[in-house]
Amino acid sequence: MNFLEELKWRGMLHDYMPGTEEQLNKEITTAYVGIDPTADSLHIGHLVSVMILRHFQRCGHQPVILLGGATGMIGDPSGKSLERNLLDVETLIHNTHCLKKQLAKFLDFDFQNENKALLVNNYDWMKELSFLDFIRDVGKHITVNYMMSKDSVKKRLNGEGEGMSFTEFSYQLVQGYDFYFLNQNYNCKLQMGGSDQWGNITTGTELIRRKSGGEAFGLTCPLITKADGGKFGKTEKGNIWLDPEKTSPYEFYQFWLNCSDEDSKKYIRIFTLFTKEEIESMEVAHDAEPHLRILQKALAKDLTVHVHSQADYEAVVNAAEILFGKGTAESLASLPENVFLSVFEGVPTVKLDKNILQEPIPAIEFLVALTNIFSSKGEARRMLTDNGVSINKSKIKEDFAITSSLLINEKYILVQKGKKNYFIIIFA
Repeated sequence: MNFLEELKWRGMLHDYMPGTEEQLNKEITTAYVGIDPTADSLHIGHLVSVMILRHFQRCGHQPVILLGGATGMIGDPSGKSLERNLLDVETLIHNTHCLKKQLAKFLDFDFQNENKALLVNNYDWMKELSFLDFIRDVGKHITVNYMMSKDSVKKRLNGEGEGMSFTEFSYQLVQGYDFYFLNQNYNCKLQMGGSDQWGNITTGTELIRRKSGGEAFGLTCPLITKADGGKFGKTEKGNIWLDPEKTSPYEFYQFWLNCSDEDSKKYIRIFTLFTKEEIESMEVAHDAEPHLRILQKALAKDLTVHVHSQADYEAVVNAAEILFGKGTAESLASLPENVFLSVFEGVPTVKLDKNILQEPIPAIEFLVALTNIFSSKGEARRMLTDNGVSINKSKIKEDFAITSSLLINEKYILVQKGKKNYFIIIFA
């Protein structure tokens, strides 16, 4: 596969330096993407650059992920108007360890392969470098004029935000040194990143040229946006994380499933490995019957299976069917607790003592006196008679009794009043 052509048709290529294509055609090339470990999980905003590395490896080249244990202690000013909080060493080490596990789902680290993926941490080479050594051996090669010409610097100095500290101003030099170090020690000749990283990337290629006379290149991808102008990967709750403890598999799946038609056509090219022919075929089918959401379902399935697992995908599809009225008591009982809770997040809850289940509880007493789901026995009886009440997705009548055998995950009972009103009873 031709790497640049692959990125072009997928809409993942923004700009690249002259000579990049010739370098890629000449030999197996090593390229890197940097990720600052400012959290203990990747979020889907990171997936763009990770997928670029994945395509790079599929095209026969060697990908390198640079986890910025050192640069993460500074904070990149690119695209930001405020200085970020600095993290301590222990937090960064913990975050780095967590990210390694997630990256292994996307890249092949098998040491037997010639183009195996490499994972490096710039803290390993920056921690021994003194300030005096750095400004003497690195700083003298890049002028202040050159550094101030970068858009990320100019915006901050011209009144966007609260100005810029020397710490952030030095970021492009530190990142430039990363590229130089990888060039010298790993024969890395290409740095890739989002379009907002162009200034930092070109500082690295300039440092390599001035310090060693070597040749290096840069490539950027577009910043991903939503059709409505909103920020990609953000919801009312914040980022969509890859860690299931931060974003449940159900929320993750629903994010992709709820993409607009326009966005899904873009995202399925960027975030999956479907071929051009497969995607175009799905688009034709989708446009013919858009209500079936063929693209969204394919996108959501592919990413949920890849980031989480096939079992998680099946559980969230099962959960969606339950929420929208097609589930059964059996399917509800089979949901893992984290999926159950994420599906019914925000549903009113009532807490009861588990000991009251030692004896069967009549339905009317349960629905009125114990939980206040109904304000009166008369109202409860009318809805029970009209098949308007369900316990764990099964319709019940007035003679029904609540017992411990109904508990989901040994602590929950789901009550449905009418078509849309859910309540979770928690027994502790």
